[in-house]
Amino acid sequence: MLTDLTGSLRFGLKGGGSAGWLVSRGVPLPAVNRIGSWRGTRVLRLGNEDILLLAEGPDSALAELANTWHGATAPKGYSSWREEGWAWMRLSGPQAPQAMERLCALDLRADKFSAEDIAQTRVGNIEAVMVRSQAGFDVLFDVTASAYFARTVTAAARHCTDLLIDTEGHI
Repeated sequence: MLTDLTGSLRFGLKGGGSAGWLVSRGVPLPAVNRIGSWRGTRVLRLGNEDILLLAEGPDSALAELANTWHGATAPKGYSSWREEGWAWMRLSGPQAPQAMERLCALDLRADKFSAEDIAQTRVGNIEAVMVRSQAGFDVLFDVTASAYFARTVTAAARHCTDLLIDTEGHI
């Protein structure tokens, strides 16, 4: 199943001061290309000063953090506009690993690509950030490629007979 999470709350910071500002607000940062958590929010460290925070559903802690950042004057990096410029899709279900084999050249077996890993790679021929979530694989990429990505996943799903594509509630 491909679920569109693009409407979910996310906030990205980049550049000098980003990591320091987040740490000063109590956000623990994982190592680069690893995932941490803070108050129910996933913290993706894409680089030393490139951090993305993801929240599913309403998350007042992340919304409050983003509002505080917008009003801050201290060195704080700059917004990476991930909440506006990136789509967030989740591929899930029992056949998701088989579909991902057709979409991504990485070894995505759970013992090689765990729930704490981040891959900055190509998925369905699109530059993307991919993480394994408890529900499946989360893929974040330029929002303008959303329809293409959905078509590519649909094509991969045709080769996995048990993969469900629900066109009413999900893409």
